[in-house]
Amino acid sequence: MIQRIQSIYLLLATAVSGGLIFVFDIWSSIKEEIFALDLFFRDSMLLKVIPLLYLLSAIVSFATIFLFKNRKLQFVVGRLVILINLFLLGLLIYVSLTLPGEVSISEKGIGMFLPILVILLIVLANKAIKKDEDLVKSVDRLR
Repeated sequence: MIQRIQSIYLLLATAVSGGLIFVFDIWSSIKEEIFALDLFFRDSMLLKVIPLLYLLSAIVSFATIFLFKNRKLQFVVGRLVILINLFLLGLLIYVSLTLPGEVSISEKGIGMFLPILVILLIVLANKAIKKDEDLVKSVDRLR
């Protein structure tokens, strides 16, 4: 049952959250582009949480694919991934608004909007999971 549409959505969410952080920058300054994994080497603990949340979102999204036998748990874990990405999005907005030297760091990258795309994919996956659950319930009523 891995070939369902929600598995494709979850796999895409995993690829966006775990793979595209290497491709797109979070913000760029005149001197350098800052990717998510570059934040591991910063002094601030707040900045070290950002790549950790990206990778946690990717791991949990990937693990959710294999929960297809328990659709209710899969739905709940999908909501957990949405909460992780909402927290990540809020953290990225907070960091972008409080960065020192805003004149030199004024260009935001596409990497800041990746959590929005992941949230959209997980919502679509949860919608498909709910549709499957409703189908199973309707078949059970016919028996």
